[in-house]
Amino acid sequence: MAKTKELSKDTRDKIVHLHKVGKGYGEIAKQLGEKRSTVGAIIRKWKKLNMTVNLPRTGAPCKISPRRVSMILRKVRNQPRTTRGELVNDLKRAGTTVSKVTVGNTLRRHGLKSCMARKVPLLKPAHVKARLKFANDHLDDPEESWEKVMWSDETKMERFGHNSTKRVWRKENDEYHPKNTIPTVKHGGGSIMLWGCFSAHGTGRLHCIKERMTGAIYCEILGNNLLPSVRALKMGRGWVFQHDNDPQHTARITKEWLCKKHIKVLAWPSQSPDLNPIENLWRELKLRVSQRQPRNLTDLEKICVEEWAKIPPAVCANLVKNYRKRLTCCNCKQRLLYQILTLIFSGVQILICSCIIQINS
Repeated sequence: MAKTKELSKDTRDKIVHLHKVGKGYGEIAKQLGEKRSTVGAIIRKWKKLNMTVNLPRTGAPCKISPRRVSMILRKVRNQPRTTRGELVNDLKRAGTTVSKVTVGNTLRRHGLKSCMARKVPLLKPAHVKARLKFANDHLDDPEESWEKVMWSDETKMERFGHNSTKRVWRKENDEYHPKNTIPTVKHGGGSIMLWGCFSAHGTGRLHCIKERMTGAIYCEILGNNLLPSVRALKMGRGWVFQHDNDPQHTARITKEWLCKKHIKVLAWPSQSPDLNPIENLWRELKLRVSQRQPRNLTDLEKICVEEWAKIPPAVCANLVKNYRKRLTCCNCKQRLLYQILTLIFSGVQILICSCIIQINS
C-alpha cells in the first residue's frame, strides 16, 4: 500500500476546532474533504494527548537482535576480512534471515565501514624491533642532519602503471567510447627499472637499469650517478648515503667500494620502505609520466628522466623537513605492533610447551 500524504497542522487544528463547536465526524469530513476515519483518528489523538502534532517515530524494529549484533561484531573484530555474505550465512544458521544491506547498515551504526586493506611490508618481531630502535635513535636528531642525507632507491616503472586511477566525465551510454576508456595490455605494456637519488636540495640523477643487478653493476651505478649528484647538489662534506638492505647493497664488493670512497652509510632497518621519503617522489614521478602517455619503453625512459628533473626542489625540501613526523608516527605504530606480536608469539610458545608436556606425560 502506498504511503498516504500527511495532513498539515492547520488542517488538524481545524478538525479539532470543528469538533469543539459540536459538529460530528461525518460533517467535518465532508466540509474539509477528508476521510471520516482520518477525522476520527485525529480527534481521538487530541483527546488522549491534548495535541495534534506528530510524535517522534521509532521506525521499523531492527531485524537483528542485540545478541546477534554482538555475534557479528565479535566475528568482524576477530576476522576483519569477513564479507557481508558470510555474516548473512552465519545469521541464517542462527535463525535470522536478513540481506547484505541490513548487515552493512548494522555494522556502520556501530562505527565500522568497509575499506580497502592497506598493503604493508611483512614484518617479523625482529623487523619491528629494528624499526622501533631506528625511530628512537633518530627521533631527536636536528633537522639539519637530515639535510645532509642522500636518499636512494630503485623502482619499477610500467607504461600503464597509474592509468587505473583516472576518472572521466561521460554520459550514461558512452562508457565504451574511446575517449572514456583506458587501454590495457598484459604485464603493464612493458616496464623499466630505475635507480634514483635525492636530497633536501633537489633530485639527483636518474639511471635506467638495463642489465641484471649485481654488486659490481650497483657500484658502477653509484660511481656514475651518486657522486656526480652529490657534487651537483652541493652536499659539501659530512654527507650521508642511504640505501636499503637489498643483497646488491650489502654485498662485499659494494661495502668495499663505499669504504674506498669514504662514504658514510646510514644504518637502515630491513623492511622499511615507508621510512624512505623517496617513495613519495616515486609516486609523484609515476603520476607525471602517466599524464604524458609514453608510446614505447624508449619513450618511457626519456620521459622519466625529464619529469624527474622537473620535480621542484621545494618538494624535496618539504619531505626532508617533515621527516621527524614520519619517525614519530613510526614510533607510535611500532610500539603497539611490537606489543601485539610479542603477545602472539608468547602465546604460541606457551601453546607449544603445553603440547610438549601433554605428549611427554
